Amino acid sequence: MAELDVKERQAGDVTILDLSGTIRIGEGSVAMREAIRTLVDGGKNKILLNLASVKYMDSSGIGELIANYTTVTRGGGQMKLLNLTDKIQDLLVITKLLTVFDTFDSESEALNSFQ
Repeated sequence: MAELDVKERQAGDVTILDLSGTIRIGEGSVAMREAIRTLVDGGKNKILLNLASVKYMDSSGIGELIANYTTVTRGGGQMKLLNLTDKIQDLLVITKLLTVFDTFDSESEALNSFQ
């Protein structure tokens, strides 16, 4: 079984990536990075990561989130997070990164927040 499954869907000019599985050092981080880089390279720079089905994320997964966030924002885009699990939210609080990301519990609110 793959560590991370990435499904892509469009909502207007926002690309939603539904992630399920684990994001940790190795395959999971790479799968997320490649999906996001492919979008940015293709000119899609409004990205919403749906983390509802992410069971586990380690510190390298958090690092990967930051790296991807930087890639997207440098390209003039926006990357936001949807449906954080309690564990991921705790990780972001501990690492003081919750303030970096725009996070949402409602997909419609998240979509409306993109400029």
